[in-house]
Amino acid sequence: MATFVYLTINPEALIASMLPPTDFGQYLSTGTKNRNRSEAIFFEIDPGNAGEIVDGSSIAKRCVMKPDGSPKSSVYLSVYRVLETVPLTAFKSLYLTTETGYTLEIKGKKYEPRSERKGFHLYQELCPVTPLIATDYSPSQFMLHLTDGSTPIVLPKLFFVELKLGALALNPLTGSVEYLPYANVGHLRDCFEIIINEEDKHMKTVRRTFSGSILYRTIEGGFYLGSESETLYFPFPTMADLENSNYEFFRAV
Repeated sequence: MATFVYLTINPEALIASMLPPTDFGQYLSTGTKNRNRSEAIFFEIDPGNAGEIVDGSSIAKRCVMKPDGSPKSSVYLSVYRVLETVPLTAFKSLYLTTETGYTLEIKGKKYEPRSERKGFHLYQELCPVTPLIATDYSPSQFMLHLTDGSTPIVLPKLFFVELKLGALALNPLTGSVEYLPYANVGHLRDCFEIIINEEDKHMKTVRRTFSGSILYRTIEGGFYLGSESETLYFPFPTMADLENSNYEFFRAV
């Protein structure tokens, strides 16, 4: 039976499994007896490009069928500073799983910032840190700012998702908040006001901790994974495309 290697985001861990991605996503979200309910975000990793962090001989010994013949669901390989250790060339598809166990595959591609829009953005950082950030930086500017070493706060790699702002993207102080399902829009406006009024202020923390759950229908564009030198982009499909391509996932979000 084939063995897969996954990098889970929350918690950050490298895991070997005999389950293919769809089954692994269901296992993470609902457990072995469907008694758990939680979203899951994970990458499939190419072991051949992952370097020393993936020990093939150890996986062969530990990730084996159970005595009853069922596949081994998970064998933890690493739980510390995993994202920064795995080369970008080893990342394959990104998978999102609903709390009911439906999984969506998103294939990545090299990010080209030529079409970035101007205005304000809302980014949920997912790994290795997890604050929610209001900013006037575009995705490429945000990635570079946090990974290039030009500030005291630097990350070797960063994985984040952009969330919808609607009218606030161009008019954050008085724009309509209709259809935005965020708990404290007043605080969000305050954060943007600080960015507008303070010289050289480009980022403001909206929320310091991540609940572990994303309302998938609030995703704007997609997910970004990268470092100072390169960024991979994982575009989230439109709701219309999602309805046609993965109806079960569409219904669950």
